[in-house]
Amino acid sequence: MQMVFHVGVHGTDGDRLLKTLLRNRNWLLNHRTEVITPQHHRGLFEDALMSLNGGQATPAMVQIMLDAILETEDPQRVMFSSPTFMGATGRAVSKEGLYTQIGLRCAALANLFPEAETEFFVAIRNPATLIPDILPLFAGGNYHTLMQGRHPLDLRWSDAIRRLVSAAHGRRIVIWCHEDVPLIWPEIVRLMADMPSDAPLVGGMTYLQELLTDEGNARLKAEIGDRDHLTIAQRRMISSQILTEHVRPEGVEMQIDLPGWTQEIVDEMTRNYRADVGEIAVLPGVEFILPTSSTLE
Repeated sequence: MQMVFHVGVHGTDGDRLLKTLLRNRNWLLNHRTEVITPQHHRGLFEDALMSLNGGQATPAMVQIMLDAILETEDPQRVMFSSPTFMGATGRAVSKEGLYTQIGLRCAALANLFPEAETEFFVAIRNPATLIPDILPLFAGGNYHTLMQGRHPLDLRWSDAIRRLVSAAHGRRIVIWCHEDVPLIWPEIVRLMADMPSDAPLVGGMTYLQELLTDEGNARLKAEIGDRDHLTIAQRRMISSQILTEHVRPEGVEMQIDLPGWTQEIVDEMTRNYRADVGEIAVLPGVEFILPTSSTLE
């Protein structure tokens, strides 16, 4: 059995992946694939993780969890999607840096089903937009409490992902940039669900449609619509052009007003993020979904 965890991170998805998978539920069930919603594992997993304290679940414990969450008798692939796998938003930053617990948390999830083939799907995002986006969701205090004394230039993804790779012990890790999602959304969904490129996909344009004006969406429907013969490269080229010409300003613009943050700091954070992406994309053990190529091409 394959256990597939989309672990977020915060501020990158808004349940869209879960909702898109559920929209394709009939196809998935026909191919022995189940989507487990958070309400079916919330509390159950937390209690199990606390009880295990880093150890592996026993066969009896595994069976209890499977009986509680599964609808079908013998699925081959089971998928979970929740940013709460990374804890509350206050866990995004620690005194050591950005998402320093990501490796330990994913290893703990794998220990819930130690005999399964486990995969992890992770979206990363420019810390310069991530922090201002999740701050309003942080219930534990103000900006300074969230940052744990770290300077914004200390927030590097490469360190976090190396921790994840080390803790995964060869398990599959799929990563993408949140900023690229409008162009790569169908590939993310297909990889998560193990859907072939010729399988019908409902909701493949979700992210892109949300960013476009009415005119842009009309053009998207006219130029792409149900044209299944388009290659991934062709679809991305058309989508990119429409996005450039018809994006809603409020969909891409963000006002950043945080203590001590200047435009120079934001620019340097962005440069650091781009450098981190370059490092992460070539890390052994990482499958990185780039907008210029695809494993499904």
